[in-house]
Amino acid sequence: MVIGISVVNFLVPVWAAQGVTAEWGGRTAPSAGALYPLGVYVVVGNVEGLDAGLYSYEPEKHRLARLEERELRVELAEAALDQEWVKEGAIDIVISAVYGRTTQKYGEKGVRYARMETGHAAQNVCLQATALDLGLVTVGAFYDSRVSRMLQLPGNEGPLYITPVGWVR
Repeated sequence: MVIGISVVNFLVPVWAAQGVTAEWGGRTAPSAGALYPLGVYVVVGNVEGLDAGLYSYEPEKHRLARLEERELRVELAEAALDQEWVKEGAIDIVISAVYGRTTQKYGEKGVRYARMETGHAAQNVCLQATALDLGLVTVGAFYDSRVSRMLQLPGNEGPLYITPVGWVR
């Protein structure tokens, strides 16, 4: 059973995905050509001091921008083949990619580089959440089009990973 987490504990794993670590804009995960094609979205359900809804992470300002003001975990779980932990996580971190940011420089290999970067970012989330004694699981099985619509992603951006996070009791 997953219970709610505090804003402080929840922001650390989000920052670990794409947080800025250098004055020139370097981030927590390596990126081919420092092009940073990833987006980080957070479906919030049970966080003390933060309303449920959909948020976009803004790495440069280390803040969240609210995109939707309603509970979305059940809908996200349905799009993720009814995986229970997506619904029960206090938050669901969704990593997406805009492949064009890397393919403009590297051609089709840019798709591979963006996917590799997604793995680096997801690993960082897992390591930080584990260090905070939070429970989590990575999810790659979902209907891309449903998740894209729910997150309001532009046509050139697609979801790659969902990571439910929360305290486990």
